[in-house]
Amino acid sequence: MYTQLSDQIWELAETRFEEFQSADLLCYALEKEGFTVKKGIAGLETGFVASYGSAHPVIAILGEYDALAGLSQEAHSNSFDPIIKNGNGHGCGHNLLGVGSLAAAIAVKDYMKEHNLAGTVKFFGCPAEESGYGKTFMARDGFFKDVDAAFSWHPATMNAVMNSTANAVIHAHFKFKGRSSHAAASPHLGRSALDAVELMNVGVNYLREHMIDEARIHYAVTNTGGLAPNVVQADAEVTYLIRAPKPYQTKELYDRVVDCARGAALMTQTKVDYEIQGSCHNLIPNLTLEKVMHQYMQEIGATPVTEQDINYAKTIYETLTDEDKRSAALQVGKQGASQLAKRPIADFIAPFSEKETFMGGSTDVADVSWNVPTAQCVTSTWAFGTPFHTWQAVAQGKESYAHNAMLLAGKAIACTAISTLENTELLENAKKELLERLEGEAYVPLIPKELKPPKSKQTVYQTI
Repeated sequence: MYTQLSDQIWELAETRFEEFQSADLLCYALEKEGFTVKKGIAGLETGFVASYGSAHPVIAILGEYDALAGLSQEAHSNSFDPIIKNGNGHGCGHNLLGVGSLAAAIAVKDYMKEHNLAGTVKFFGCPAEESGYGKTFMARDGFFKDVDAAFSWHPATMNAVMNSTANAVIHAHFKFKGRSSHAAASPHLGRSALDAVELMNVGVNYLREHMIDEARIHYAVTNTGGLAPNVVQADAEVTYLIRAPKPYQTKELYDRVVDCARGAALMTQTKVDYEIQGSCHNLIPNLTLEKVMHQYMQEIGATPVTEQDINYAKTIYETLTDEDKRSAALQVGKQGASQLAKRPIADFIAPFSEKETFMGGSTDVADVSWNVPTAQCVTSTWAFGTPFHTWQAVAQGKESYAHNAMLLAGKAIACTAISTLENTELLENAKKELLERLEGEAYVPLIPKELKPPKSKQTVYQTI
């Protein structure tokens, strides 16, 4: 069931806010298992929550199912081979992520039913993780206020429990409005919105020297105002991602980027409108739950890989750049580095380290982690060195080792969730740790109260 479901979602490859068929497949599977499903939560057309049980403790299991644009790729291939030119593909493995979490939720439900265990398990269908911030909308609208613990996982190249934090981020869009004119005959009458975008970007580039080392700013020009160089561009747009380790640092940096936009508009005598389109906080790890999850991962053990798995993974590994291979070698350490080319699949559970690591990227799981103790694991769905968001990740999305790793994650989450249902002391310690880490700071979303998730123009599918 789970393999087939994951492969179906891989084939659909629906991008953020458009995952109608993928969400329906998951909802249908949950309803068949006795869950009560509520769709369209937090204004998300493709978001839902499926519940089983009653009263506390309430355990949340998070599932994602959005793909990425431009990553269409044939499965089981060892070369770049798009199914559809510029089509979509599951380059982050969310076809596996959503189904692995679903398997965990069903396992917890079965255990609760068999042992007459009180509590509630909730599967949160979380759309638009890729720059859409579905969980942030859910957290802002209070969907985790009654939850006692939350669990998730992610496809990766290792079997490990995450003890990491990550940058907070603000996604903002800037629209400049100028005045068109003939660029040769009457340039003095024009006011170039494209000049404003370029000046804003120059200003932000100079800003980079004067921000903290961990911060990141990225941008993409999304509208250059047209293709005719002899017309002064009246409209131009640019979108920005602004990251920093703490929410307040991100907001302060965003305000400085806004000042760059205002300055550019002033210099070019154009007007600028801007809005925050999404955000997420920094990730708050929870050692209390992570240690338990790691213990279960060790007890379950990594699924043995076959010679067929190894041979295919070798062909993927050989497509990687030398830089990717060096990165993989650093990940496994000196002892394992020499073996990567011979056996490039992690068939072991990595040791747990209480030393917290920092990811430069961002995840909307973070907004959940500010509201409730949260733990995550990663499992080896891909060959060593496989970069996220690449055709190599998409190609491996239907491999047997990817399916096995998906179910390993589901088992680890289910066991940890059941422990939190049965062990009151464990849950209280996890909550205590979260409060200590927050140091009295309350969760305040970085997205405005009035911001609504975008509506899709695609058809809503009513049947499977």
